Amino acid sequence: MSGDSDATQADPTHDDHSHDHGHETSSSSRELALVAGLNLLGFFGELTGGVLFGSVALISDAVHMLFDALAYVMAFAATYVADRYEGSNQWSYGLHRLEPMAAFLNGVLLIPMVGYILWETYQRFLNPIAIGTVPTLLIAIGGLAINAGSVYILQGGEMSLNEKGAFYHLIGDAGGSIAVIVSVLTIEVTGIRIIDPVTAALIAGVVLWSAGKVLRGSGAIFFLKTPFEPEGVRTDMEAVDGVDQVEDWHAWQICSQITVATAHVETSVETMTEAETVTQQIHHVLADHGVDHATVELCPAYDDRHTHLNSHAHEV
Repeated sequence: MSGDSDATQADPTHDDHSHDHGHETSSSSRELALVAGLNLLGFFGELTGGVLFGSVALISDAVHMLFDALAYVMAFAATYVADRYEGSNQWSYGLHRLEPMAAFLNGVLLIPMVGYILWETYQRFLNPIAIGTVPTLLIAIGGLAINAGSVYILQGGEMSLNEKGAFYHLIGDAGGSIAVIVSVLTIEVTGIRIIDPVTAALIAGVVLWSAGKVLRGSGAIFFLKTPFEPEGVRTDMEAVDGVDQVEDWHAWQICSQITVATAHVETSVETMTEAETVTQQIHHVLADHGVDHATVELCPAYDDRHTHLNSHAHEV
C-alpha cells in the first residue's frame, strides 16, 4: 500500500498560498532593485567624499555600499528570473535555486572587501592624515539616510534569503555610517587622527559578521539542512490516527521559500479510504510546519524493515 502525492493536492488551500507567494516574489524583486539603486548613489557620494576629504573610514563605507549594491543587483536578478520561469520537465522547481546561489556569492564578495578595508586601515595607522571634517560628516549623514531608507523598504513581513542578506548588509552599512559620524566628531574634538582608521577596522568587523550570516544561511540550503526540528515533526506525524511509526523521512529547501519533504510511513490501515485519510492528515501536519511539497509513502509494517527500504533506495 503506498500513496504518493503533492502537499498542494492534499490541501486545496495550499494553492492560494502558492499564488500569493508569486505575488510576494514580484514585490520582493522590485524592492531589491530600488535598494540597489539607492546604494549605488550612496557609493558614488561616499567614495568621492572619502577621496576628496581624506577619510579612509568613509572610503571603507563607500566600498561596503558598492559591494552591497552589486549584491542587491544579483539578488534582484535571481529573484526576477526565478519568479518568471515556471519550470519544465527538466527543471521541475524552476530556477528558484538561483536564490541561495546568489546569496552565497553575496557573502563571498564581502570577503575581499574586508581585506581591502584592513589594508587601507593599516596604511593610515602608519601615516595618519587630516580629514575634511564638515563635508565628511555631511556625506556620512547622507549615507546613513540612504541606509535607513533602504531598511524601511525591505523591513516588514517574512523576508526571503536574498532579502535577509540585503537586510544584514544594510544594518552593517548603517552601523558603518554611524561609526564614521562618531569618529569625525571625535577627531574634531580631540584631534586624534588615528580614530579614522580604527573606525574603518570596526566597519571591517561588521562586514565580516554580515558575510558569515549570509554564508551560513545559503550553506544550510546547499547542504540540505532540515529547516526545522525533525524529531518534533516526526512526533506530530506519528500522532496521526492510523500511523504506526515514521521510519524514514527527510526535509530540505530548494530556496528559502520552498521546503520539500519525503516520508516513509508504516500503517496498519487496510482500506484505500483509510489510507487516503492518513496521507491527507500527514500532508496537513507537514504543511503546518512550512512544507510546500511533500511525498508520503504508506506501507504495512515489515519484520525486515531494512530489506524493504533497500529495495526503494531509501536506506542502507
